[in-house]
Parts: sequence; C-alpha cells; structure tokens
Amino acid sequence: MHQGKLVFAQLMAHLPMSTFRRCVARHNGDFKVQDFHCLDQFFAMAFAQLTYRESLRDIEINLRAQSQRLYHMGFRCATISRNTLSNANATRPWQIYADLAQHLIGIARPLYARESLALDLDAMVYAFDATTIDLCLSVFPWAPFRSTKAAIKLHTLLDLRGSIPAFIHITDGKTHEVNTLDELTLEAGAFYLLDRGYLDFKRLFVIHQARAFFVTRAKSNTQFKRRYSQSVDRINTHVICDQIGVLTVHYSSKDYPEALRRVVVKDESGKRITFLTNNFSLKPELIAQLYRQRWQVELFFKWIKQHLRIKTFYGETENAVRTQIWIAICTYVLIAIAKKRLKLTHSLYEILQILSLTMFENIPINQLLTTTPVNSNRNSELKQLSLL
Repeated sequence: MHQGKLVFAQLMAHLPMSTFRRCVARHNGDFKVQDFHCLDQFFAMAFAQLTYRESLRDIEINLRAQSQRLYHMGFRCATISRNTLSNANATRPWQIYADLAQHLIGIARPLYARESLALDLDAMVYAFDATTIDLCLSVFPWAPFRSTKAAIKLHTLLDLRGSIPAFIHITDGKTHEVNTLDELTLEAGAFYLLDRGYLDFKRLFVIHQARAFFVTRAKSNTQFKRRYSQSVDRINTHVICDQIGVLTVHYSSKDYPEALRRVVVKDESGKRITFLTNNFSLKPELIAQLYRQRWQVELFFKWIKQHLRIKTFYGETENAVRTQIWIAICTYVLIAIAKKRLKLTHSLYEILQILSLTMFENIPINQLLTTTPVNSNRNSELKQLSLL
C-alpha cells in the first residue's frame, strides 16, 4: 500500500495549479488533447531536469519503470511515450511556461525580500547580464549565430536578494546584449550592475532619468573630463581617485549630457579598475564592493547550465528549446520557493543533489534534508572480530 507523498509530489505541491490552468487556457495548450495534457508534459520535463535525464528515451525508460507510481507523482496519463513528449514540446506554446515562470518569480521574490545583502545597503540591487548557449547549426538552423555555429542568448536581470531572476528574455545569438536594456522596466531607487558590454550612454541616461542608479565599468577609450575630485583614503582603502566630470566625445556627451562619477580602484593584483556611476552619495569603496556583487549573475548562469538540463536539449525546434529553458527556470524557482517555505538551510545546489536521488522516496523533504550528526567517538565504532 502506498503511504505518504513521494518527494517529487511534495516539490510539485508548491506549484500553483490554478495559475497553471489559467496559463494553459490562455494559450489553448490542451486544445484537442485527450491523454497527455500540459501538466503531464510539465511534470515529465521537470522530472528530467531534476534527475539529469540525457534524452527523451532516457525519460521514457525511467518513468515507465515507475509506471505504478505515476499517479502518485501527479501524472494523469497511464504511460509516458517519448514520441508524445517530443510532439508536445514541438507544438504546444512555450508561452505557457514563460507565463508560469513569471508568476513563480512573483511568488519567490517576496519570500526573499528580507534576505540580507553582502553590503550595508537599503535598496534593491540587480545584476544584468546575458549568457550564450551554443548550438549545432546543422541541427538548429533557426538560430544562426556565426557562419558555422548556432546559438541563443539568455538575458537575465537577477535580484541579488536570494538570487531570484526578476526578468528573463531569450533571443537569438545575433542579438546584442545592450538592446535588451530597452525591455527592462526600471525601478526608481534601485541599483543596476552592468558590465562593459552594456556601456551605451544613451541607454544609461534612460536609467538615470528613471531615477535609478547604475554601476558599470568604463572602457579604455572612454573620454572623461574631470571637473573636481573628492578626497579619498588611499592608505586604508584601494581607492585611487573619486572624480566628478562629464563626457567629452561629441556623441557620448550628447547621449549623456549630465555629470558622471568616476571611481578608480586597485585590485589585489595591482590592476586599476575604473567604474562609472550616476550615484554621488555612496562611498567610493562601496561602489567597488557593489560592482563585485555582479558575479552572482555569473554563478546563476553556471548553476542553471551545470545542474539543470539547459545545454542538452530534448528537441530540435525553436518551440521545444524555449519550452525546455522556461521549464528549467520554473524548476529552479520552485526549488527556491520550497527552500524558503520549508525553512531549509541547505543551498540550492545541495537540495538539488539530494532530490535528484530521492524522487521516488516517501520521506518528507524536511526529514530528508536533516543533517545527521556524525558521532566522532571512536569507542562507538564497530569493532572487528579478533581471530583467535
């Protein structure tokens, strides 16, 4: 007799079913579908993400081996076929899971709103960046990138309180990262951390006009005219100079006609790093520390590529690829929601590693992730039998 919920079902219990059904109805996802509904598709793909399945055949074999438990996992179909799953990924609108991901993000962000930053700063801090996912041009001809390569780009605005993505946009590989800044909904008083690839003064001025702040690195050829310098502590800090000035190149000064702040610091190796910002109140060393937090978005890309199936795709069409990416993001946010609701102290990496091996267990997740104290007393160890 089945007793207790499976670990997979416990995790999927955090999925808002009413919202999921509205997303499916909005895009007619279950139109003329008899057996394998969108919920079954989502569960199958989420299972593949959580257990590192290599292919559609791998998903089919593993789920068919547990066919008696499919109902208890949440599936309503009797069996899983790779052809049916492949057809669902290729034809059912990926917008269903994009809308679901946005709703899950809306649930997760308030849960992490009180998370402390590494800095003493009472403001929202976002890191914006993009990562390129390389594809094979012969298999994915719809995503041209280079003459012999294909790729897509995942643009992410990461809320540094909890590392929850606040904005995600998927484009082809040829789209330049800076163009995605036009898609952002800017938040007054928030800090946006950008690398040198986003050094577009016209778009930075839009951030400034929205009463938000940006921190970015200057390029080596950035022309800057100092108006006056502020005193800095070169002995106890790595700050070299803190200056207020304007841009001198015609087009740059036309795109950003107001004053900018330039902070130059020296890293551990002695290399000089120049930051540009429109915030004139923070200490210069805090500007440098703030930009250093941008590495969290790089960790997010690394985490989601390595620990979720986002570089190995289960389909070749654009719809299948986008579907898999959005379901991977939904899975990431679901784990983050469960972590907060269940008050788990483990990192997302540790939770995912443990869950990947225990999907068919009946143990409560809280108990599953409870660390068993190690008894270091040697007297309690088992003694070997001595042969006389």
